Amino acid sequence: MIRKSFLSLLASGFAGVAHADWTLNMPRGVTDLSVETYDIHMMIFWWCVAIGVIVFGVMIISLFLHRKSRGVKPATFSHSMTAEVIWTAIPVVILMLIAIPVAETMVKLEDSRDPDMSIVVTAYQWKWHYRYQDEDIAFYSSLARPSLEARRKQSGVDPFAVDNYLLDVDRRLVVPRDAKVRLLITSNDVVHSWWVPDLAIKKDAVPGIVNETWFKATELGTYRGQCAELCGKDHGYMPIVVEVVAPDAYQAWVDSRQDGTPRVASSQ
Repeated sequence: MIRKSFLSLLASGFAGVAHADWTLNMPRGVTDLSVETYDIHMMIFWWCVAIGVIVFGVMIISLFLHRKSRGVKPATFSHSMTAEVIWTAIPVVILMLIAIPVAETMVKLEDSRDPDMSIVVTAYQWKWHYRYQDEDIAFYSSLARPSLEARRKQSGVDPFAVDNYLLDVDRRLVVPRDAKVRLLITSNDVVHSWWVPDLAIKKDAVPGIVNETWFKATELGTYRGQCAELCGKDHGYMPIVVEVVAPDAYQAWVDSRQDGTPRVASSQ
């Protein structure tokens, strides 16, 4: 009986793995800075690969060619000034080649001046609140009901049958394409983190502090993220969904909330 239960559990585990979305690398994203970030990441990755190949290659070749069985006599010198200069100068050059483009991109990431629109993002346990400063639109964004029902123990709902399980919300953050969107991020209770990989943004939401970031999406689409800071028992249930639409579609979305009622966004 125990063996049967173990095999059943093992099979269900493999089924879960089969449904998992395995991603081994960061996305290129849909902003110019996300592409720059990806390119820097790949540059450093290949530098590390090259360094690893050279260092371990030299070690393996040295172990093979200078082993005792070949009759090789050990060196008697204590140090080499030439070698010390070389292995100090080369890392310094490599670090400079890495540091310069990284610094340039980091400066751009922090340059939120002259935005086309500003949105205040306030984190709560366990949802997000968005307020469009220029349009006077405000709403809460919480975990979508299908995911909310499926996450409950013994709900009878198969999580694998739910689209975007734990990555969908009842109200999406809607922004226009090619607009510079400034985000003013804070928290109402504990430390959270607003993270959307496709936008190359991961910014902490800290109570009493307003952190600033920005993005300019160049492609239409729906981009998903999550809170990336352990913020309590429902930390895994506060996703982020950003919908990038054409400018005329965005204006229509704004106009639909100017019908005489409070301009609070409804479900997307």
